[in-house]
Amino acid sequence: MAQLWSPSVKPVVAELWNGTGRPGRSGSTASSLEPLSPVTSRTRHPGRRFGQIVKLKPEFTEKYKEVHAAVWPEVQKQIKDCNIQDYSIFHDPGTGILFASFKYVGYDYDGDMEKMRENPKVREWWTMTDSFQESLVPGAKSSESGEPSWWQPVEEVFYQA
Repeated sequence: MAQLWSPSVKPVVAELWNGTGRPGRSGSTASSLEPLSPVTSRTRHPGRRFGQIVKLKPEFTEKYKEVHAAVWPEVQKQIKDCNIQDYSIFHDPGTGILFASFKYVGYDYDGDMEKMRENPKVREWWTMTDSFQESLVPGAKSSESGEPSWWQPVEEVFYQA
């Protein structure tokens, strides 16, 4: 699974809905996105989509696929418990790029990401999978180290439900 959900990582992809009932906004950037609503009730967020990339080291392609064919149950449970849904990772063998996509549907993104980061099995998973990858973010050290983030956030430029 992608490791870019620590509380220090800033969400960068356009929201599923932007208040108009239409996905995204043309020309939106990481700095122009509206933050998730603060916790004022226990209403779930309708869904915020995220996309991220990192490079897979070619010598670890088969190992990466192998570990993701049997993701540790503690990691899968933590993802679900932190209101992450529709989580996928795609691989482009030509470039080695991994593309992760998921939707956050909770009501407290930062709090959920802190819970994710506090799980020792998740941190162990991140350490293992980070060793298979090369970050595209200048200065990134690991998934657990915080800013700058390990996975490069990417902007959503089109979505159709």
